[in-house]
Amino acid sequence: MLLPVPLPLSSPAPALDPMWEFWLDKPLRILLVLLGASLLAAVVRLLIRRVTGGIAKGTRSRIVRRMERGRPRWVEDAGLAGARQSQRAHTIGSVLSSVGTVVIWAVALVMIISELDYDIGPVLASAGIAGVALSFGAQSLVKDYLSGIFMVAEDQLGIGDVVDLGEASGTVESVGLRVTQVRDVNGTLWHVRNGEILRVGNQSQGWARCVLDLPVPYDTNIELVTELILHEAALLRDDPKVGEFITEDPEVWGVEAVTGESVTVRVAVRTVPLKQWDVARALRLRIKKMLDREGLHVPLLNQTLVRQADAAAPGPPETGQVRAVRRDVPGSDT
Repeated sequence: MLLPVPLPLSSPAPALDPMWEFWLDKPLRILLVLLGASLLAAVVRLLIRRVTGGIAKGTRSRIVRRMERGRPRWVEDAGLAGARQSQRAHTIGSVLSSVGTVVIWAVALVMIISELDYDIGPVLASAGIAGVALSFGAQSLVKDYLSGIFMVAEDQLGIGDVVDLGEASGTVESVGLRVTQVRDVNGTLWHVRNGEILRVGNQSQGWARCVLDLPVPYDTNIELVTELILHEAALLRDDPKVGEFITEDPEVWGVEAVTGESVTVRVAVRTVPLKQWDVARALRLRIKKMLDREGLHVPLLNQTLVRQADAAAPGPPETGQVRAVRRDVPGSDT
C-alpha cells in the first residue's frame, strides 16, 4: 500500500516593511489624486487654449472693395475686428481656465480629505449652507462677474472705445470681469460695476456719423443754401487732414426745424469711428467761411425788443420794464 507523500508547504510571503506598507497605502492614493488632478487641469487648459486660439484666428485681414470718390478701390482691411476677437477669445479662455482649475482642485481636495478618513458629510452640509448664504449675500458680485463675461464675449466694448454707459461716458481704459474703467473728457476716471451697466452706447464700432444743424435766416433761399452747404461738404473730402476719414458722400437731409427767426438745415457726413468730431469741426469752419462770403449770418435766437417810453430817465428800469439800447453798427446809416 502506497502512502501519499505529503507536499511541502509553501513558505509564507515575507511581510512588507511597515514603512513601505504605510507609504503604499494612503500616501500613494493621495499622490495619485494629486497627479490626476494636475494632469486633468493641464488637459483642460490645453483644450481651452486650442479652442480659444482657433476663435482668435477666425477673423483675419482681408481685401475689401471700397468706394472712394465715386470709384471702386480694393484696399486691405485694418484687421481691427480680428484684434478685438482675439482679445475676447483670450479673455474668455482665461476665465474658463480659472474656473476649470478651481473646480478640479476643489474635487481633489474633497477626495484627499476622504482618504484621510475624515467624515466629509458634515463638511459638505456646512458648505451647502454657506453656499446658500453666500448666494444671497454675493448676488451683486455674481451679477457683476456674469455681466462682465457676457460683455466681453459679445464684444459690447473694448479698451480704447468711446462709450456711453449712462452715468459715465468717455474712453474705456480697462475692461475687467467685475469693473470697467472709463475716463471722461474732463479726465475723471469712472469705475463702473458691470452689473450696473444696463446699456452700452459704443461710438467706436463699424462707422460713425457727424450731424450738424445749421440755422440760417428765415428769409434765406433754402435751395441755394442747401447747394452751398452740400458743395462745401463735398470739398471736405479733399481736405488733407480729415478727407481720408470720410467714407461716403455728404448728405443734406433738409429742413429740420422752422422758427420765426431761422430755418435749421441738417447735414450729415458718414465717417470712420472716432473721427466724426474732427470732421464736424472742419465742416463747421468751412460752412462759416462760406456763409461769410455769401453775406449770410446765423440769426440770434430768442431776441427781445427793448423799448422805453421815457428816454430821459437815466436810472435803472422798474420791475416789468426794459430799457432800449441803441448801438451804432459801423457802415450803417445814421
